[in-house]
Amino acid sequence: MDNLVFSNMLHRPARTLVSVVGIAVGVLLIVFTVGLANGSIREQASREANVGAEIFFRASGSKGMSGSESFRIPETMTPDLLTVEGVRSAVAIGQNSVDAPDNNTGKRLVDGVRFDEYAAISGLRLIEGRPFTAGKDEVIIDTAWQRQKGLKVGDTFPIYERPFTIVGTYEPAGGARIKMPLLTMQAQLGSEGKVSSILVSVKPGYTADQVAQHLQDRFPDNQIILTRDLEELYMAGIPALNVFLNVFIGVAAVISALVILLTMYTTVTERTRQIGIMKSLGMSNGRIGWIITQEALLISVLGIVLGILLTFVLRFILTQVVTLEVELSPIVILITLVVGLIGGAAGALYPALRAARLDAVEALSYE
Repeated sequence: MDNLVFSNMLHRPARTLVSVVGIAVGVLLIVFTVGLANGSIREQASREANVGAEIFFRASGSKGMSGSESFRIPETMTPDLLTVEGVRSAVAIGQNSVDAPDNNTGKRLVDGVRFDEYAAISGLRLIEGRPFTAGKDEVIIDTAWQRQKGLKVGDTFPIYERPFTIVGTYEPAGGARIKMPLLTMQAQLGSEGKVSSILVSVKPGYTADQVAQHLQDRFPDNQIILTRDLEELYMAGIPALNVFLNVFIGVAAVISALVILLTMYTTVTERTRQIGIMKSLGMSNGRIGWIITQEALLISVLGIVLGILLTFVLRFILTQVVTLEVELSPIVILITLVVGLIGGAAGALYPALRAARLDAVEALSYE
């Protein structure tokens, strides 16, 4: 019976190949879209956490890390934080979301920092060029973003609707990919003397939880965020994304099931006479239906495997060209496998029942 399944598939190789590719595209859309969404969020959260500090000190009621909120923390609070037990250093920064026509979202996060203070806490080091000058329209960018955009020291690009000059590149990637003088950002936003966050590092011998509690006790009206929790906060901060991904998976599963349905329905129609011969030779309705189902499941498996392989290839190509991350989660792959097999079985259900119900005499006379 297994030989019969393979011979059925090879009887129309072009149609079988098209069906496999159709399912593979559905799998690719599911795995790649989910992986790209989750990977991009996790990568951004990882960069935000890679600033050499264990704690973000923020204004009460701050939502997310998008840089869309006004600066509400007075810089004068920085020395006060240094007096809290367990605090090793505290560095004030500004984060602002600026217009970016070349970005998919139309926005880009920029950090406003004082170079020496920020470099000391984050471990930032210049790869080429020089630090920006306080108060000037100058920026430094991380090397990964530089490669993606094909930029070099001395180039300019627009921020706040005017050109900013790239004066240096840095590593490692941490926080926003573009950093400008804090004074320039404050002047642009009319927030002189205020910042959006203060980065807090912890003294040896203390834990981040202990220092966070000390800060909360001393400043109960402010928001204390542990950098290790940023990934969870980012993922929870976009509830609409999870709804979109679930809907997307459902739509892709329906499309895969329809591809299988169309393929197997055509198969049954073309093999009406063959099914009549099998019935006349004594093959039961159940065995005939099972042959059709096996073929559908095999096509589904081949499509799923091809789709996952294509996802790995596309992920490799993407990481060579841009800084986007695609997270290929085993759980998502497993869900895709289950969804694909269920879709294949559902698509084969009607054709299998139709084949099993065919009258042997009518099937033999079918032309």
